Amino acid sequence: MSQWVKIGFFCLGAVLKPLYYREIPCPDTAQVLRWLQEHLPLPTGSQKVLTPSGLRLEGSGAKLAVFLWSGLNTTYLKIFQWSERPFPRQNRWLKEVERAIQSQFPHRYPQLPEVDPSQGSIFEQLEPFYPQTVKYFRRMPNGEFDLQRVYWWEKRWREEVQSPHPQRQPVLFRQPAPEPAPLEWDLVIVGGALGAIYGAAMARLGYRVALVERLPFGRMNREWNISRRELQTLVEFGLLSPEEMESLILREYTDGFNKFFDGNSPVRAPVLHTPTVLNLAIDAEKLLQLCGQILRSRGGAIYERSEFQRAYIEEQGVTVVVKDLTTQEAFSLGSRLLVDAMGTASPIAQQLYGRRAFDSVCPTVGATIAGGFEPGVWDPQFGDILASHGDISRGRQLIWELFPGPGEDLTFYLFHYHQVHPENPGSLLELYEDFFTILPEYRRCDPERLQWKKATFGYIPGRFGQQPAPKEPFDRVLLIGDAAALQSPLSFTGFGSLVRNCSRLCDLLDTALRHDLLKASDLAQVRAYQGNSAVTWLFSRGMMVPTGKVLPPERINAILNSFFGILTTEPPEVVDDFIKDRAGWLAFNRMAVKAALQNPRLLLWIWEAVGAEGFTRWLPTYFSYTGLALLSALLRGWFPKLVRRLQPWLESRYPRLWLRCLSWSYTLTYGVGQPRLEFHLPAPSSPAGQNLQNPIPTWIEERA
Repeated sequence: MSQWVKIGFFCLGAVLKPLYYREIPCPDTAQVLRWLQEHLPLPTGSQKVLTPSGLRLEGSGAKLAVFLWSGLNTTYLKIFQWSERPFPRQNRWLKEVERAIQSQFPHRYPQLPEVDPSQGSIFEQLEPFYPQTVKYFRRMPNGEFDLQRVYWWEKRWREEVQSPHPQRQPVLFRQPAPEPAPLEWDLVIVGGALGAIYGAAMARLGYRVALVERLPFGRMNREWNISRRELQTLVEFGLLSPEEMESLILREYTDGFNKFFDGNSPVRAPVLHTPTVLNLAIDAEKLLQLCGQILRSRGGAIYERSEFQRAYIEEQGVTVVVKDLTTQEAFSLGSRLLVDAMGTASPIAQQLYGRRAFDSVCPTVGATIAGGFEPGVWDPQFGDILASHGDISRGRQLIWELFPGPGEDLTFYLFHYHQVHPENPGSLLELYEDFFTILPEYRRCDPERLQWKKATFGYIPGRFGQQPAPKEPFDRVLLIGDAAALQSPLSFTGFGSLVRNCSRLCDLLDTALRHDLLKASDLAQVRAYQGNSAVTWLFSRGMMVPTGKVLPPERINAILNSFFGILTTEPPEVVDDFIKDRAGWLAFNRMAVKAALQNPRLLLWIWEAVGAEGFTRWLPTYFSYTGLALLSALLRGWFPKLVRRLQPWLESRYPRLWLRCLSWSYTLTYGVGQPRLEFHLPAPSSPAGQNLQNPIPTWIEERA
């Protein structure tokens, strides 16, 4: 609507001067219009003339146009001066308008309604609050179960963020179990998505693995996309055959688009093409089933519909207490190591890191459809990697992703970068209501005609700063994936980080298990931390609207257009490395300086978003990465090779020192975004599980 109004004014020969642009956080534009026409403060000496979308203010030779439009399930207001002469004390009046809007339409952060299973279905109880969400979940297979999962995830997340106590009820104990379980397993992995991949990889190396999954095994809340180069890592590692890898690919795109709304932005950028980023749609459930087969064939077990309760850490092992959700009976598993792959809802991560388990989060919702688009609306040879179609909406810059699947399947995601704050934890249900409401605005479609197939949702967490150390470290406990929150939130979630670092993590953990180096200080060496992705948190922080603060609606789109505009001028390989968290120190600094020179306001915008405290927290991360990049440039050409040559002598005599040297070797390569397979772990030549009797499996001895 704003563009048509501008055109109309130009046709009248008026000189337009934009004075004011603000989002009014109210989806009911008619309500805002009534208030605007009846109660808006008027400048001195003006008369108002009502219009269908707002009003005109005229007097003393001055003219102002005030108008509203709706979009992204909210309301926007603009004020233009279309006369040469302003009203007296016009700037003071604009401040009065700002105060009046803030008073009448303050930001009200969504609260989670209470749901009581005894009072009816979740559909009936949530419908008064989220009518569109309930409407379309009713049309999905397993819709009621999935909506219960959405509610459960948001409830758990809110409890973690809003807990008034430094710690919730502990789940890890340094004491003998009341009923100790025999050490039947090398690893008990809790969390059956990323945990299944990791478990299969470790089972392939000869370890006995037990996998605990709260859902039916193989059920996913999110779809997975990745590049061929990244997926090939699982083949090089030996987890998948080339034929199995190809069978997982549902669709390979010709190109992927990155474009942010610039209708109101002072900075504009062309479409950024990324043909080799997230361009493979993966059959996630089939991948999990393949991993399950590998795990079981090597002597492992999968306990589905089972929930982690607590763990008792002793000198020789861990007793993990699990509840069977079908029978409601508890049972115990004895293991040398407990691996937490439970993601953002992990009570283990919450205990280890205290109240502030995470600093940021990307609430993410979406759905897969099996058809219903009109012909020509979208070509399935292309994907939307990152896209926005409007400005800030109710304190969030909403960003879309679109990934075609097999046939006419399309998967949509809607997410935003969000500051973790007790007053405003971030709502999946509120975001789902926006998703179903504004989907027709994003892609020309009628939601009534879409064939809803599956809901996709979750919280993608992150931490700001250097490698975080647990406040309460435990021996024999390891965190991976979203529970560890070490991956960059820019493009990859835990799946991409785990695949990218699979050989690194498995090699390090294999070394720790063979030598029983399972103290907290030893397991701290087994991580997927990357200095080059950690330093980008300032960029992701700049895409968040701080709780309680109002930013100009176009601000985040302008920041995104500044950075992605720079990327459009870079060679394809530089773009590919940057979005896949492979960019080096020189590339990162060169593009940052280039963006600042082309748009000096960028530094001020980021400063307003993060403040002095944010920059103070970021600088140690930047200096740490700078030092790491310098060491990597000096050492990575020869140090990893030297370490490998010393392995037979060093590992047999000083295994703890060998683990640290190996970890440091990977830090010099993987840790700065330069992954490479320094060697391939061979398949075990002896039956799975023999390492329970012999800490050093035969195939390791033969290799040494």
